[in-house]
Amino acid sequence: MKKLKDILTNIELLHPAENPDMDVVSIEFDSRKCKPGSLFVAVKGTRVDGHDFISQAVSLGALLIVCEKLPSEEYKKVNFFQVSNSAKALGQLASNFYDNPSSDLKLIGVTGTNGKTTIVNLLFEIVRKLGYKAGLLSTIENKIEDDVIGSTHTTPDPVQINQLMDRMVIEGCEYCFMEVSSHSIDQERIAGLEFDGAIFTNITHDHLDYHKTFDAYIKAKKKFFDDLPEFAFALTNIDDKNGIQMLQNTIGKKYTYALKKPASFKAKIIENQFDGLCLKIDNNELWSKLIGEFNAYNILAVYAAMILSGENREEVLTALSSLNIVEGRFDFIRSASNITGIIDYAHTPDAVKKVLETINAIRTRNETLITVVGAGGDRDSAKRAPMGKIAAQLSDKLIITSDNPRTEDPGSIIKQIEAGVEPMFTAKYLAIPDRKDAIKTACMLAKSNDIILVAGKGHEKYQEINGVKHPFDDKEILKEYLAITGMAKDLN
Repeated sequence: MKKLKDILTNIELLHPAENPDMDVVSIEFDSRKCKPGSLFVAVKGTRVDGHDFISQAVSLGALLIVCEKLPSEEYKKVNFFQVSNSAKALGQLASNFYDNPSSDLKLIGVTGTNGKTTIVNLLFEIVRKLGYKAGLLSTIENKIEDDVIGSTHTTPDPVQINQLMDRMVIEGCEYCFMEVSSHSIDQERIAGLEFDGAIFTNITHDHLDYHKTFDAYIKAKKKFFDDLPEFAFALTNIDDKNGIQMLQNTIGKKYTYALKKPASFKAKIIENQFDGLCLKIDNNELWSKLIGEFNAYNILAVYAAMILSGENREEVLTALSSLNIVEGRFDFIRSASNITGIIDYAHTPDAVKKVLETINAIRTRNETLITVVGAGGDRDSAKRAPMGKIAAQLSDKLIITSDNPRTEDPGSIIKQIEAGVEPMFTAKYLAIPDRKDAIKTACMLAKSNDIILVAGKGHEKYQEINGVKHPFDDKEILKEYLAITGMAKDLN
């Protein structure tokens, strides 16, 4: 419970607050969760407008309402606080309610199209190896030390974020690492948080169903850096052609990382094999179990973030060398007959391109590369044809299948992917709508030493069809069918 006057700190009200000594028992933006003493924030969402549910919030006991427009109906004993942006106010209110927990943590956010999950997970693991307690907010899961809390969004809502960070502070965490999606930036879900560092990985075609234009997508990422405090570090991948934009208006301390251009932090790939990477960073050779150029960028970003956080260089390099592959990110198994199966979350044209280029750079070309790929329903449809084109170009055999069709017809999604396959490659692909059958077919086609890539779902343990999440695990299914020719070995 908090006093209203404490919760309204730094909130820009259009009118002065009345009754500032009132008690507030909770901050809610879902009217159904309101109870006597709740403060309800009416937020305009992408599908519904919280202003339409003010009466429900009041009926359940909310006596304090934060909103952008005042209702025409009069409510006795209800206090209204008008703001220009209720979504932004929600983040600030939630932060104040939980005593601004982000200010008691070293909070580092990672944004970009690809690499966010890997980087935050590696950062979480590395600081724990260095002896710190830490928290994690990611696509795969949220964590407070060893306690795992389920994750449904890349970035949780502002109330969840502050609840989790409050628990982190109570349990003695010093660091928190957070994936920061473009949706969360645009929707002000990170408003009120005090970041100590921000990392930009890269930006490629994705989420245009939401942002509509690539320029709007870039601006959403950039806003994260524009809003950083002066003491925070702003770290960007300068090899990405849009990386420098992230630093243009930030008042944070500016740093860059790269493999190819001059930068604050540089690395060079010495070896790149299925067994791992050998990198040279700051004249030190580092061996990592992670694979591929994209992971070289991830490792370098992690190294730079740790150095900028004041950690010891030698200890960081030692800890980096012992880190394991992140679940569903170039996660692989090998059968007794030496068939390599790779599971990767790649679900954008650029991510598919990078994982296939990585495989092709390592393989001997004496084996067949079989790719299983699909595209999610009710999401950016413009990326489907490019994914089909890239997968066909860079694979020896291609199986196009379903990947969370949601409310769309799987056959229609598959046809849009097929449209990208160039005529000279049509003989190399099959369309198999059932994802399990597609993986089974790939295993049946594979011979000793061949490689199977199953792309799109990675860590996910479900297949979403018409609003229902059915149990589905790419890695377990791949293991099941590879075991027909011998026991599959998990190499992680």
